[in-house]
Amino acid sequence: MKRDDHLLLSSSFGTAAGAYAEHRPDYAQAAVRWAIEPAPGLRVLDLGAGTGKLTATLVAAGAEVTAVEPDPAMLAELRRGLPAVRALQGSAEAIPLPDASVDVVLAGNAMHWFDMAVAGPEIARVLAPGGVLAGLWNLLDDRVEWVAGLTRVSPVEAIGPRDTPASWRAETAGMHLPRTDAAARFGSPEQAEFPHGQRRTAESLVATLATRAGMLVMPEREREAALGRVLAYLAGEPDTAHGEFTLPMLTGVLRVRRL
Repeated sequence: MKRDDHLLLSSSFGTAAGAYAEHRPDYAQAAVRWAIEPAPGLRVLDLGAGTGKLTATLVAAGAEVTAVEPDPAMLAELRRGLPAVRALQGSAEAIPLPDASVDVVLAGNAMHWFDMAVAGPEIARVLAPGGVLAGLWNLLDDRVEWVAGLTRVSPVEAIGPRDTPASWRAETAGMHLPRTDAAARFGSPEQAEFPHGQRRTAESLVATLATRAGMLVMPEREREAALGRVLAYLAGEPDTAHGEFTLPMLTGVLRVRRL
């Protein structure tokens, strides 16, 4: 992806911060537990925290959480929803924390936005020896027939790379994690997937897809047409046409430990 396109997409979420907070899913608790399991303590940095979807799950798990988010509108939503959490403006490339000050760095649906050539040394700097870096992604479980159909009718801007288990495995297998150097060495990356789900209606699932970066920057007429096709598909499926249903998902985790 070209740098200008990357910046446009990564900076789009603030325009829909309220919708993001309302419609985006949280993360499977088992996935969060697995992500932080090897860490020496529970001082956790939620990096690229958005409106606090992962932050809230971490708080519920008893972690001592610091949330860092670059977008002012997203950060305002996080502070409104989780006023007791320490929430700072900053980025993966410039983390406003001291050296070795956290045991875990987590990123929920955010690590693919990081410039790891810059963010990698920053993460290594704030992460204590023995600490853990993990990315979490919510995936659509396309082993379910109607979900597979949804991925076929949805535009790539709404459901793209990393959004289904097979594509996520391939994408994260090649993801650039912090490189081994004299200052900090990391072990081999591990992947795991955990069952998850989100209660939705056809309308609220369409609203969820509308918060994807590619959809947010799409011309309005084109976006409305694309979302209309998705809504028509959901209205025609027995599993999704009438009232609430559970959207079958998995939370995928990519974990690496600092040695």
